[in-house]
Amino acid sequence: MNRYEYDVIVVGAGHAGTEAAAAAARLGARVVLLTGNLDTVGQMSCNPAIGGVAKGQIVREIDALGGLMGSAIDKTGIQFRLLNSRKGPAMHSPRAQADKKAYQFEIKRVIEETSGLDLRQELVEELLTEDSASGTNGNRRILGVRVRGDAFYYARSVVLTTGTFLQAIMHTGEAKTPGGRAGEGTTSGISHTLASLGFRIERFKTGTPARLNSRTIDYSKTEIQPGDESPQPFSYLTESLPEPQVPCWITYTNHEVHELIRANLHRAPMYSGQIQSTGPRYCPSIEDKVVRFADRDRHQLFLEPEGRNTCEVYVNGISTSLPRDVQDKMLRMIPGLEKAQIMRYGYAVEYDFCPPDQLNPWLETKAVEGLFFAGQLNGTTGYEEAAAQGLIAGASAALRTQGKDGFTITRDAAYMGVLVDDLVTCGVDEPYRMFTSRAEYRMMLRQDNADRRLTELGYQIGLVDEMRYTVYQKKLADIQRANEAVRSLRIGDVPGDKYLRRPEVTWSDMVEQFPETLGDFSKEIAEQVENDIKYSGYIARQQVQVERQNRMADKAIPVDFNYEAIISLRAEARQKLCRIRPINLDQASRISGITPADISLVLAYIENPKLRGRANSNAESFPTDA
Repeated sequence: MNRYEYDVIVVGAGHAGTEAAAAAARLGARVVLLTGNLDTVGQMSCNPAIGGVAKGQIVREIDALGGLMGSAIDKTGIQFRLLNSRKGPAMHSPRAQADKKAYQFEIKRVIEETSGLDLRQELVEELLTEDSASGTNGNRRILGVRVRGDAFYYARSVVLTTGTFLQAIMHTGEAKTPGGRAGEGTTSGISHTLASLGFRIERFKTGTPARLNSRTIDYSKTEIQPGDESPQPFSYLTESLPEPQVPCWITYTNHEVHELIRANLHRAPMYSGQIQSTGPRYCPSIEDKVVRFADRDRHQLFLEPEGRNTCEVYVNGISTSLPRDVQDKMLRMIPGLEKAQIMRYGYAVEYDFCPPDQLNPWLETKAVEGLFFAGQLNGTTGYEEAAAQGLIAGASAALRTQGKDGFTITRDAAYMGVLVDDLVTCGVDEPYRMFTSRAEYRMMLRQDNADRRLTELGYQIGLVDEMRYTVYQKKLADIQRANEAVRSLRIGDVPGDKYLRRPEVTWSDMVEQFPETLGDFSKEIAEQVENDIKYSGYIARQQVQVERQNRMADKAIPVDFNYEAIISLRAEARQKLCRIRPINLDQASRISGITPADISLVLAYIENPKLRGRANSNAESFPTDA
């Protein structure tokens, strides 16, 4: 029997899997990353871009924790833009177009060179488990995986990052093909194992647009969209970005396109009944746009080059699963695309996912000890959301093999914390996408201060190396010097920091008045200090809310707490609390449908020894999946 032993096994080498494997290795675990195809490690399955609104903040957070995504896009980006730059700093979101193949090869290179990490081409067909002696996570614990050819990999932790490949079906019009990505297959063994272990499995749908040959596009009929004149990198360690930048272009659909789509809705899988699953609301297909926004005369499309050394162009904004002949006609009606040649047709993908309320906040499953989920398996959409989950799951998997608690990030510390908390506490009824509006503390979670929020935490557990930590410490010292310098100034009778707090005053204004005192600080340091000072009042108010939330988080709920014993608790509350099993009152308060009165009852039982004894007695009777 072919047998291999590791500390951590990661299944799937997309954005979640590569971050998971690298994070676990940084923490000293012996890791193997298994993928069905070594040529697709780190591949961008859909759009050739990293970042965007709220997503850019996540990438900077990943980088602050020593992750891969930020530095990889800095090395391979072809256009960089800071979105929402005219709005306040909490809304600023970096985004970059990628050289798609260069990005993929950069991620693969880093994975191959990571110490303690083996990369292997294997098809996983079964999860191996056994009865759990501890019973802390259900009644089973993970042993490893069986791969095609009857080889066995054993480990104390397994991270599943299977993307859209579980029992996946691709749709283009009436045509259906097994596969999770064009040119690749699907897998069913893992889904069957998960179902046998008692996991709830549901179906989601995603889609992708056509790709065009740039030589056949008439760019004179489109609007050019250049990158920023002073582009900003993602990684805190990047000193310079690739040159030159490559432009994108903008065009629009029109009335004729919309009429063609309406006339062929009966052939669209989402409207013919061929696809029954839910798709992403915030990244709708062109069919959905035409139906849902019937009053709109046109929809904006972005023509995005897929790299410096290819003619392939991604048409962002026209994701579709319409038949090929309709896609041909539709594109010929769009300005600039009248003679465009399609290199790849758009399609939709249906795939299995596991509702994420079956997970703990460190992304370990509640049913199987040592088994972790990350990425689209958890019902999310987007490279950045997947990578963030991968980093957390990979770090947690390594820590758990060392007998330590899993890695958790709170909502007030990062968008990554908001993401995971939303998933495990509220679950999903559509593919989850991050937005700034999801973060109640977004003034504190700016893209410019991600390292100040997370690098110390990453260093403490071993995710951040000495080199990065030294750079971070120097930045903190420079910020402190700049703060002291501003406070030492006087403009009339007004201290410098209070003067800078005025809306009409900028750091540049202060430098003009006091060039000798403030002129030597870098743009990055100046931005940090100015933002901190200008928004100190808002941040102070949010900090009060954070402290209130932390007091709730301090009220831990025993893992074996029996909600059935609380007779006065509403049936809906009992059902949801039994299913999600919140770890503290703070998490419990965010479960949909849980009221303050429900929380008060749970608190009373936690704090009253007699009541708590009643709630913990017969604990084995609580339903694990209401």
